[in-house]
Amino acid sequence: MPKALIIVQLDVHDMDTYKTYTAQTPGVVESFGGRFVVRGGRWETIEGDPPRSRVVVLEFPSFDRAKEFYNSPEYQKILPIRLGASTGSAYLVEAAE
Repeated sequence: MPKALIIVQLDVHDMDTYKTYTAQTPGVVESFGGRFVVRGGRWETIEGDPPRSRVVVLEFPSFDRAKEFYNSPEYQKILPIRLGASTGSAYLVEAAE
């Protein structure tokens, strides 16, 4: 079964509130078998339009498990913190095997 990635591109406009969100996310991600592949850090556009100012990539054991994470009560409880502190997009994609 192929793994899945959640790719998030953000512009953070309230870093203090965003840090509240990032402090709570790792435990929820891990409880669904997920891990952070990219969590901010250095990036460079090598083709096309640049993404937003922050890129986050999470890996999960399967597409269904990633959806379960995103829709879980645990994550839905903290998601409004991120939505209030940033603007962006999130994508769920199946990884190549």
